[in-house]
Amino acid sequence: MHEMGIANSILEAVQKEANRYPGTRATKVGIRIGELAAIDEDALRFCFEVLARDTTLEALQLEIEFCPRKHRCDDCDCTFIVRDYDFRCPTCQKITVQCISGDELELAFVEVEEDEPSAVGTKSSQ
Repeated sequence: MHEMGIANSILEAVQKEANRYPGTRATKVGIRIGELAAIDEDALRFCFEVLARDTTLEALQLEIEFCPRKHRCDDCDCTFIVRDYDFRCPTCQKITVQCISGDELELAFVEVEEDEPSAVGTKSSQ
């Protein structure tokens, strides 16, 4: 189950990014996963939640964007989404194509919010 390692890497990257901005906390992380990456979304979410539990990142939301497999025709330069393992160019019907998308596994963004100052221990002005 490589989803555990991926979830751990995501959390480490978020923590590293959050450490760059003292006084903030990470609230959301977005990742892009290509359909060729062979990652099970449910398993990744489960691992992410388990690893984040009882940490400063427990409330962190995981947003996943799935990227379809795209090819580009070498003959006519048409870009298309591969469906049902049909690698023929929809424009010219040739099979001389190259894969240009679908194997992604990348961190897309990390959202952070400034921590609110605590009112504990302050005097009321009334």
